[in-house]
Amino acid sequence: ITTLSLDQIDHCLNEFVICQRKYLLMKNNNQLLKFKDNFHDKDLFKTVSTFRLTIDRNAYINQLLLIREKQGEIYEELLMLEMRILCKFLPQNFDQLQYFITPITYSPLNNNQKVVQVKNKCYKIIQEAKRLWLNILLNACEIKIQAYDSQYQNIFLQLESQSIVTNNVNDSSISNQIKEYLIYRKNELKQDIYKKVAKSRAIVLQIRQHSSSSRKQKIIGVSPEPYIDLMSHQFIKRQWNHLSLGPSCIRLNQSAIRPRKQQEILIKKEHKNIDQKVVHHLTSQPNNIPLKSRILKTYSDDLLNYFNHSYFSPLTYKNEIQALEQARTALSIRRKLKKSNLILRVTDKGHNFYIGSAIEFDKKVQKFFQDTNAFVILKENPFNEILDKVIHLLNQLYGKNLILRWQYNKMMLNRTKSELAHLYFNPKTHKDGIPVRPIENTMRAPTTNISNFLDEIIRPIFDNKCSTTAIIDSASLIKELDKYAKRGLLKSSTLFCTFDIRNLYTMLPQQEALNILVEFLHVHGYRKVKGIPLDTIRKLASIVLEQNVCVYDKKIYKQVLGGAMGSSFTLTLANIFMWKWQKELVRRQDMTGEFYGRYIDDIFMTWNRSENDLKNLLNDANTWHPNIKLEYKINKSLPFLDVVLTNNNGMLSTSVYHKPAAEPYVVPFISDHPRHTFVNVIQTSLTRAV
Repeated sequence: ITTLSLDQIDHCLNEFVICQRKYLLMKNNNQLLKFKDNFHDKDLFKTVSTFRLTIDRNAYINQLLLIREKQGEIYEELLMLEMRILCKFLPQNFDQLQYFITPITYSPLNNNQKVVQVKNKCYKIIQEAKRLWLNILLNACEIKIQAYDSQYQNIFLQLESQSIVTNNVNDSSISNQIKEYLIYRKNELKQDIYKKVAKSRAIVLQIRQHSSSSRKQKIIGVSPEPYIDLMSHQFIKRQWNHLSLGPSCIRLNQSAIRPRKQQEILIKKEHKNIDQKVVHHLTSQPNNIPLKSRILKTYSDDLLNYFNHSYFSPLTYKNEIQALEQARTALSIRRKLKKSNLILRVTDKGHNFYIGSAIEFDKKVQKFFQDTNAFVILKENPFNEILDKVIHLLNQLYGKNLILRWQYNKMMLNRTKSELAHLYFNPKTHKDGIPVRPIENTMRAPTTNISNFLDEIIRPIFDNKCSTTAIIDSASLIKELDKYAKRGLLKSSTLFCTFDIRNLYTMLPQQEALNILVEFLHVHGYRKVKGIPLDTIRKLASIVLEQNVCVYDKKIYKQVLGGAMGSSFTLTLANIFMWKWQKELVRRQDMTGEFYGRYIDDIFMTWNRSENDLKNLLNDANTWHPNIKLEYKINKSLPFLDVVLTNNNGMLSTSVYHKPAAEPYVVPFISDHPRHTFVNVIQTSLTRAV
């Protein structure tokens, strides 16, 4: 038990007294506001009652009040449904849907992986069905509310058009009084609904808490949860809820509960980083503040004091308990994963966690290695050799005046901070067999600076020269298809086609990709880029590809095919490689005025000939290069990126597309993100929807 000093006890007591004072003040203010509202309500009713209104006008007012009551019932139903979603306790009729879809009892002998796969598919189908049902119910409520609102506005207009029989009272003044009374009644109705929902929430939480644990485990919810690639799991409720918060959730006040020494090290590091950047900016052009200026010293001291105050200010008792509880939960999860030999990964495109057997996951990784032949195991660590090669190449190029000093400095590595890239794999839970996607963390790799520099100077050239076939986002695609339709090319028989290239980054042939890079620059009139000859560009790109060595599972691998997915230059190189591959397709589409657009390895095109002709073309395209294999879909309505494009009898219609692989996940509000993050989440979602 920690012994508190008298000062700490005094501080806690003062904090408690202040908190209680604020609570009493808030309670008294609320009661005062309620009293004023009631008084105002009676005053408004009395005022309206003194008016000598026509029978029709009275009837209109009663109709308006009745509409608001009916609208309030629907609004209450909507809020109740939303509250149950947040409480993760849906109405019981949703359980009937789950029981209607008969549980699958398929259990092949000696094939647990197949059992897990079928079980998860069944789970996903039921979950998506419940989500669809929820959307239908929510939309139905919103439509009813809008219908009542429209009805209300129509009657209100009729009310305003009616003449009022009064004695020496201005008509407009009476109309304003009636309008104010109706608005007050609406607000009063909303407040009553909010109180009902709040009471119901407490009851629902109590019922959920006392419901049987077996029922909770059997009921499939609609909220995002981890993907369990196991027959069963042993995570307790507290651990499961923490995992369900997702990869983007940040634990509360992590730095505040660390030991004092760790906090001091972190403060020193952050202070040094910010101070150096600010000093560099202020001492450079155009500010030119002297390095030993008093103002810089004052700023540095104030910054340090700010960090000390922020880190060492005591947390409230509630926040400290919550932070410690989350830390203990995270630690218990790590221990359970280690004890059970499980693996925790972020799903590919799913925004949730994947939990599976480390042994089975490694089998998936080894299958990827065998299928692609893109990586080979090295017996010895070539790290120092790679460092020497990079330094030697840059020194050689600079010594021959093939690169400038600032370019040399920008590409040169830091020996003390460099390390081999780290290879990891994300599971594609939306695909059969759950294959894996390789990703390399190349932030400190010896060739990262060269990769970033090449991407910086070559990507703008590609963006400029290939803008006619490049799709920036779904909005730009819709604009291009609108132009296509205005030219009269979108007919009722027009087909849409989408296809993607399988494992593009991993399957790029390195030497061929380098040749195409030089060809691309040469074709577009470049003999030098930023003063660097094309042959030198090739040498720099070559060392990025050929010296791509990474670590996985305590083994060292060298990538002999393709480029690192995670390296900035790999994306640009893949785009340029596809520029060469797609030439024949682009030529054929241009001849007939059809649309062709590409977003990295995803392609969208239109077609006005027979479907068989299109299939023959795509099957032929599959033979153009041994490493480039495409998977296509043909229809009059297809999703692409985050939009569904539909040819509705020669009219283009669009709607928002939610990928089945992606869970409906947003950053949880309890996450320790800056508060503006949550506003941005809503704004971004609205922008995409519009």
